[in-house]
Amino acid sequence: MSKKALITGITGQDGSCLAELPLSKGYEVHGLVRRRSSMFSKRCIVTGGAGFIGSALARHLVRDTEATVLVVDKLTYAGNLESLKEVADSPRYSFLQADICDQAAMDKAFADFKPDTIFHLAAESHVDRSIDGPGEFIRTNVVGTATLLQSALAWWRANPQFRFQHISTDEVYGSLGAEGFFTEKTPYAPHSPYSASKASSDHLVRAWHDTYGLPTLITNCSNNYGPYHFPEKLIPLVILNALDGKPLPVYGAGANVRDWLHVEDHVAALCLVNEKGTPGETYNVGGHNERTNLEVVQTICRILDELRPRADGSSYESLVTFVKDRPGHDLRYAIDPTKLMDELGWKPKHTFDTGIRATVRWYLENDWWWRPIREAKYAGQRLGVAK
Repeated sequence: MSKKALITGITGQDGSCLAELPLSKGYEVHGLVRRRSSMFSKRCIVTGGAGFIGSALARHLVRDTEATVLVVDKLTYAGNLESLKEVADSPRYSFLQADICDQAAMDKAFADFKPDTIFHLAAESHVDRSIDGPGEFIRTNVVGTATLLQSALAWWRANPQFRFQHISTDEVYGSLGAEGFFTEKTPYAPHSPYSASKASSDHLVRAWHDTYGLPTLITNCSNNYGPYHFPEKLIPLVILNALDGKPLPVYGAGANVRDWLHVEDHVAALCLVNEKGTPGETYNVGGHNERTNLEVVQTICRILDELRPRADGSSYESLVTFVKDRPGHDLRYAIDPTKLMDELGWKPKHTFDTGIRATVRWYLENDWWWRPIREAKYAGQRLGVAK
């Protein structure tokens, strides 16, 4: 049987796309064997593909499927081509350094690459940095999204099979009290320049669907963690500060709650939504892994105590330092992913306990990736102190 015949025989039926290692006899997930997704034959643009979630998606598409991928990234401080090293030699991978605010460059990227879909992840994403400099967040997250939508609209009018997928955050919903969950119907109430800029981009995507008919999909995810995470974010910051014997900063009393989602589970959800989601719809992606920030830090310390004990025998937890809280710090985020699970069949494979252990181990074993960042880009200093 020819390769083409084999591809034709297994595409377009199941629609699942999973962040798993490839298996020659199909994917086994929660006791069910599923064929590979037709995603593996798509031409996919991934904006922000040198960042944390974008690179995880690009690696999966190139490594585990037969998709053809164009990564578009401006390569700001958080963009890192080393995160794509394992797929960089694939003939199905290409990279374009460009600014998503550059209309001519985006139009040309669409015309040259001829995508079937775009995963739009390019964004300024760190709340603390948005407090220090909100302008760049407005430019990239709002103006950049509008620019991409215009390029996508022109491309879609000539290529009706095209889909525009926008990846967003649960922070657009604001803050929860001690109970309840964010659903797709929760009103928007952003509190930081970052979340306000992402809320704006979500509204633009919906407007381009409702006004022009562009087939759009939106996902709003909870806090991600996993390998290749830029070390300004809580989990990698704590791991690397601990290894360096530096203070482990915890905002306020450490009582703020986040719903943690392993990046591989997020990637699986993104692919599934792209394949089976209904245009114009929003899907929330969460792991049902709520932890206070202090609990997260303490868990990391216990794992490091086991895997990399300190020379003096003391616990890494002795490095915990409570610092002034972030301005406008949301108390609690928690996602209800029922729609995604019931309508599209998604289910996370990682618990927080298994995922955080694997993440700590990855940082212990891959200092080639993070050490140059700590030495040249970001050494763990405090950001986001309002003037």
